[in-house]
Amino acid sequence: MNRPRLLLADDHRIVVEGLRSILAAEYDLVGIVDDGRELVDAAKRLEPDVIVADIAMPQLNGLEAVAQLRKEGCQAKVVFLTMHKDATYAAKALEIGASGYVLKHSASTELHTAIRAALLGQTYVTNDIAAGLRRAAATRTESLEATSLTTRQREVLQLFAE
Repeated sequence: MNRPRLLLADDHRIVVEGLRSILAAEYDLVGIVDDGRELVDAAKRLEPDVIVADIAMPQLNGLEAVAQLRKEGCQAKVVFLTMHKDATYAAKALEIGASGYVLKHSASTELHTAIRAALLGQTYVTNDIAAGLRRAAATRTESLEATSLTTRQREVLQLFAE
């Protein structure tokens, strides 16, 4: 049975070495890159099944690199492994087509879970971030509802405009 092909992208060598030791038993590590431009080139050349990428990298950040790959038709699943706890980053990652968002302080089992979910076509987001995404979505919904005009208010506004 073929093992899933994995590309790692992080500019901290010690992190990459740790990831290698955590993931090598279950996945074929086809490449390691340390900046966003290398990520784009390596993903096109190596055609991995999954990319595990940091957001903060030199040359081109991980979000921009993945957005560029998506525009070019890259179908690799992407799991972001990052220190960014702000749900805004996670929302952007999911918006550009990421399958996972895991924090670097998480247990290694969580990264394995996110990669497996990605391979199954599912989405995995660290619980802390998922709660933030839910709160942000609720706030946006409340904000939209608060700014929605009733039918009568629209009529009055139209009369003023006329």
